[in-house]
Amino acid sequence: MPESFDADIFVIGGGINGVGIARDAAGRGFSVTLCEQNDLASGTSSASTKLVHGGLRYLEHYEFKLVRAALSEREVLMASAPHIISPLRFVLPHSPGVRPGWLIRLGLFLYDHLGKREKLPGSGNIKLTESDVGASLNPNLRTASCYSDCWVDDSRLVVLNAQDAASCGAKILTRTTCTSACVRENDRGWRVRVRDTATGAERELSAKVIVNAAGPWAESCLSGVVQDARVTSMRLVRGSHIVVPQMFGHDSAYIFQNPDRRIVFAIPYEGDYTMIGTTDEDFSGDLGNVSPSHKEIDYLCATANRFFKRQISSEDIVWQFAGVRPLLADGAGSAKEVTRDYRLDVQNVGRGAVLLSVLGGKITTYRKLAEQAVDQLVQLCGREEGPWTATASLPGGDIPAGDLDAFTEEKKRAYEWLPSSVVERYARSYGSEIDKVIGPAESVDDMGIDFGSGLYEHEVQYLIDFEWAANAEDILWRRTKLGVAGGEALVQNLSDWFDSGASAPGISVSASGAGV
Repeated sequence: MPESFDADIFVIGGGINGVGIARDAAGRGFSVTLCEQNDLASGTSSASTKLVHGGLRYLEHYEFKLVRAALSEREVLMASAPHIISPLRFVLPHSPGVRPGWLIRLGLFLYDHLGKREKLPGSGNIKLTESDVGASLNPNLRTASCYSDCWVDDSRLVVLNAQDAASCGAKILTRTTCTSACVRENDRGWRVRVRDTATGAERELSAKVIVNAAGPWAESCLSGVVQDARVTSMRLVRGSHIVVPQMFGHDSAYIFQNPDRRIVFAIPYEGDYTMIGTTDEDFSGDLGNVSPSHKEIDYLCATANRFFKRQISSEDIVWQFAGVRPLLADGAGSAKEVTRDYRLDVQNVGRGAVLLSVLGGKITTYRKLAEQAVDQLVQLCGREEGPWTATASLPGGDIPAGDLDAFTEEKKRAYEWLPSSVVERYARSYGSEIDKVIGPAESVDDMGIDFGSGLYEHEVQYLIDFEWAANAEDILWRRTKLGVAGGEALVQNLSDWFDSGASAPGISVSASGAGV
């Protein structure tokens, strides 16, 4: 094998699994290049239910191994990024005729004990008629169970993993499409061609190993990009969500049981809103244009109306989004029954050219999936570096004692000239990186243009320089979520700023994480 390659590992896909593998591998000394055809987390990884959870309903399908692994990861991830991952209490109203109380109690007992749990409180029972969590619910609901999982800012989790990968030496190429990969003619390894989606410029790279982490595009990557690869069928399932004005005034979430035995979450979202989802519908359309169907929107509204006193319709929706989950084709009859487990498929395509495909998976188990994937690559490449991510913080996650509330109050005092709401958002978005976001500014005027809703030019430039943001959509819907409340005026203001050339879109990030 030749000694010189552009990269040991070439990762296709900038979703959570791709950046997780890039981070783990780069931290073990591999040279890594990752390409993403759009923005980081622009597909499934920003369209999740925003949960780090064990998957309570998976117990019904006897997926104890998956649930145990997911439960054990909750506190590992929370410790690594306490600014974007936080505990969330769930209320499960008892619905007659769906699941009997004894089955729910058994499931919650297993949920409490299958995986490691030190900080998260265990399950319990609630009389809804005597609790504030029952005030917004229909009066026929009288009792409920409760348990704990975690909330996560999913798209920021992706970006932080990419940042950490870059700080370990990985090259992160956004808006770059892998057009072909074939075994090198005279040597072992891969010849990879990539194309800049903005300019159309193409170039060729070489790598020892290709990791196919293309998510919903994984199957088409095997059939249309990587030559001589064995194609594995995936089952694509769309999950849709709606966001409406706040339906309840407390910080717990709800998990509702529908008569069709599907479950739907209602989760506090960005302060003034409630997110409701998700659905499970088989998908066969254009992966570049995924949106909720009218049927799904009606289903989610009907579910909310079945449980909440306040009735909603499609006219109340302030935002809606959908993502396609790439699930293992396990022969399950309905989409809701398809396993959320994953498989790592390793192929030796020829002359030592190794291909590792990530099939299936979920956000909660991304770190463990990445660790197992890189363990295999370490073994295949004859290296010895061991796992490291279980005890490592993500960028911004090294908050003293993981106490975000105390950290936020400290920063409010340090930056008393900034609106309190802005400092709070900075703290829960950037954690200990907040000082880098604010930089040398000493007044609101120093923060540059105020685009509205607390978005200042200083933050926008930080997102361009250090987080691969290149347009208003990247910033408003993935990096900050301010698009939900900001309305058309904010979108227009920021879009005009980009169009004026005041920014530097398409900027790349070097190994040190600095914009170059």
